[in-house]
Amino acid sequence: MGETASLTELTAKYLRQTADLFGGELYIDTAPPAVEAESPGTLDDFRAEICECVKCPLGSTRTKFVFGVGNPDADLVFVGEAPGRDEDLQGEPFVGRAGQLLDKILVAVNRTRDDVYICNILKCRPPENRTPHQDEIDLCMPYLERQLEMISPKLIVALGATAAQALLMVKTPLGKLRSQVWKWHGMDLVATYHPAALLRNASFKRPTWEDFQWIDELMAEA
Repeated sequence: MGETASLTELTAKYLRQTADLFGGELYIDTAPPAVEAESPGTLDDFRAEICECVKCPLGSTRTKFVFGVGNPDADLVFVGEAPGRDEDLQGEPFVGRAGQLLDKILVAVNRTRDDVYICNILKCRPPENRTPHQDEIDLCMPYLERQLEMISPKLIVALGATAAQALLMVKTPLGKLRSQVWKWHGMDLVATYHPAALLRNASFKRPTWEDFQWIDELMAEA
């Protein structure tokens, strides 16, 4: 009883002191306990989170959502423009003729599709493979940004003018963006021709090969 009475007296004393300081209201700390930040998850988790996206009209015309493919821990990431017909049907980037050429270029610099990561500015195919509209780029870019930040590569290679200009937020011609290392969210970025351009114009093959030799040197130094 003595111990209980002592506790009651101490409580009463505390309440009187609180009332003297703050008036008749009793202040209680009701802040929720600290919660650890959630893990960012994996690329597969992220794909599942966004694969039903219909933020723009392309979401209702696509056959398959084209997220990306390759090594989720890749040091080297290639970013193209948008899925084409073959990519839309298979749900994988760069599987048509341009993709087959990219595979050959990678082999020439001692790499395979499994060593790198490949994705596009857009996740859905524009009708008739037209150039992406700016509003489509704006809506889809946050997905690409998160994707690249999760991979955190040493080097990003923008394939073609559309990809390079969208990432760097410029209108500079591709010819003036080549042969320089740019910064994108703290990561190194370079630009070269899209493989599809090489299929249309053979004169781009030599400068593209020179770009890839340089890319190989950059990766060796990274």
